[in-house]
Amino acid sequence: MAARRRARRSVSDGSVELRQLRTFAAVVRHRTVTDAAAALELAPSSVSQQIRTLEAALGVALFVRGGRGMQLTAAGRRLEGWARTLLAQADAAVRDVRELRPVLRLGALATIAEVYVPRVLARFARRRPDVDVDVHADGARDGLLRGVLDGHLDAALLFDAGDGIGGLGFPAPAGALEHLDLEAVPLALVAAAGSPLARLDHVAAADLRGERLLVNVPECSFWLAGQRLLGDGPRRVRAGGVPVMRAWAEHGLGVALLPEFAVADSVAGGRLVRLPMHVPDLALRLVWREDRQERAGIRDMLYAAARP
Repeated sequence: MAARRRARRSVSDGSVELRQLRTFAAVVRHRTVTDAAAALELAPSSVSQQIRTLEAALGVALFVRGGRGMQLTAAGRRLEGWARTLLAQADAAVRDVRELRPVLRLGALATIAEVYVPRVLARFARRRPDVDVDVHADGARDGLLRGVLDGHLDAALLFDAGDGIGGLGFPAPAGALEHLDLEAVPLALVAAAGSPLARLDHVAAADLRGERLLVNVPECSFWLAGQRLLGDGPRRVRAGGVPVMRAWAEHGLGVALLPEFAVADSVAGGRLVRLPMHVPDLALRLVWREDRQERAGIRDMLYAAARP
């Protein structure tokens, strides 16, 4: 009864609550009520009710509900910017009143989090010991980019190539994003030690026609890198993440295009060989929203993340 009375008051006076805006932002970020509810640790029915109450209070539809999830209407897109600003201001007010340390929210691909993030955090800690860094590891690039665009993350680390975001081959998201390439990420095309390919003086893309190329999913950075380097010649065999691809390659189940840091021990131990083929590096790329770089810590993150 109390919840219904609050909902009626919100509709009657047009007021909007911060919790409704947080729920709205979560649905925008996750695209479905179910996923947003899981992120917010709420029941899906509660998320749906808050969205309906918000739409009723504003007198407009914010989403079109379809087979591809929750898509923003024109009014929803306008509210998205306001919600981002209001929620950021509310969080800043809470931190200021409670005299909390500022927090920089950094997203990173899970592959990057283990190897590259610690050195970035160490440099950042030396430059800004007054700022905490909250790291969110994610296996999906799209989730990181959405997080940066909607303000859930301040910046994100990912693999890319070329001069602009998406040069590796993934769709560049709509939005004012900036980036800085921190360092090169060498790749290696590897196979089991007994592979006939290892006996060649030079391996060309044509030599791999019909070979088994171990991959993860089409959105994977190393799948995209293989597409740019090798084209459609090799036969893609879905194995799994980096450890699985490496293990399958060690057992002669195919060749794999992986970062050098992930195969160095296997090559040194003789379980894998690096095939003699020139493989362009990827870039470790830091991405942030252009209009948020003045937020406390962002500029220092850029300087701290850059190689000394």
